[in-house]
Amino acid sequence: MTRAFVALPIPEPLIGRLVTLSQMLPLKRRVPPENYHVTLAFLGDVTDMQLDDLHDALLTIRSAPFGLTLTPPALFGGEKPRVIHAGVDPAPPLVDLHDKVQGAMRKAGLAPEGRRFVPHVTLSRESPRGPDLMRLETALADLSDFSAGPETVRDFRVMESHLGSAGPDYEPLELYPLNG
Repeated sequence: MTRAFVALPIPEPLIGRLVTLSQMLPLKRRVPPENYHVTLAFLGDVTDMQLDDLHDALLTIRSAPFGLTLTPPALFGGEKPRVIHAGVDPAPPLVDLHDKVQGAMRKAGLAPEGRRFVPHVTLSRESPRGPDLMRLETALADLSDFSAGPETVRDFRVMESHLGSAGPDYEPLELYPLNG
């Protein structure tokens, strides 16, 4: 079994902006820049046959390169946040690509995630509480006008996730050009 997901890589000019943004926040467990991405679909544990079927379905996707724009950072997790992320503008080409990937999953016999698509780049996975949460919320408020991009995305990828004690490590399995 392979633990996998479908992702958009972050264009190089935006990686530098994300590193700077991450350093402006009081984070304890920063995601390394080489792991920055926008998840289009989480596949979970899949077999080689399922990956082959998904590959065939993803090859049929037609989508042109498009601009990716970062928006202000925020928290996921409600009253007990667990993820600090940079937002990503849900521009129509991005949402369309997400929908096409979900359709490819269905063609391959994989169940798409049921939750609403909220494009983002994870900056940290941690659970700030008390004073740490207050400092983080203040820093997020100070960055409420943050924006970067657009920068052109030219492909999407199937990635394998290797879980380790230092956090996940991602390896590209397949690359799909946006040449739509």
